[in-house]
Amino acid sequence: MIDPASRLARAAFGSEPGAWPLPDPATAEQAWHRAVAAGGQGRYAVALADLERLARMADGATFASLAHSTRASFARQLGGHAAARSWDGRAWAAAGNDADAGADALIGLAADALGVGRFALSSDLLRRARHVEGTSQRIAVRFEWVSAELAMATGRASSAVDHAERAVGLAAAMGSTRHAVKSEVVRAAALCCSGDVEACRAVAESALSMARELDLVPLTWALACLLSDVGSAAGGPAEIGALREDAAATVRRRGGAWSVR
Repeated sequence: MIDPASRLARAAFGSEPGAWPLPDPATAEQAWHRAVAAGGQGRYAVALADLERLARMADGATFASLAHSTRASFARQLGGHAAARSWDGRAWAAAGNDADAGADALIGLAADALGVGRFALSSDLLRRARHVEGTSQRIAVRFEWVSAELAMATGRASSAVDHAERAVGLAAAMGSTRHAVKSEVVRAAALCCSGDVEACRAVAESALSMARELDLVPLTWALACLLSDVGSAAGGPAEIGALREDAAATVRRRGGAWSVR
């Protein structure tokens, strides 16, 4: 029998991102892990409650910065880049000398800047994050995601594909299934940006199958949006559109509030 701490870690950053229900957390780290896993499934009400619980735990201060970064990522997933920037700013202020927390906050701020069209600022923040020493594989994957997204936004399609492919390799080495699926989402988008629609479609369809199997609802929604644009051999426009709307509705039922931009 797997102990609760291991179950939560595997759901957050390992091979079981679709596991649910998960045990109640007994430590701040466990609360963070369950929040991350719940957010990956679009269970935002549970995830936010766990982050609130984390703040009240004896060891909560240790994870405060990571918790703020996690809240920021939830806001971005729902289209709220301005709200995300506030949480990422708090994450940066709370990071102290923790390399992962500091780099996480900088990468989050870069994603926030990108989301509102401040590309030069996004690039500068990514440069700062790249020079933080002693960070984990998770941070390396996130760095490649946002670097790929920035390259797409600034018309550097080849660079976007390179960053996305590095993310795929790093996620595989990390052993996180959720990071692997998200990396394929980024790769599909980069391939679309490069004009290779057939490759984009193939990658997106494969990733969509995995996301649905693992109940990774936000990624299911993102992939359905992409396939609505490029077409899918796995389903016609009506089917893909229905899948997109169902994923969005599931997020709302699970406590997520989409931002209107």
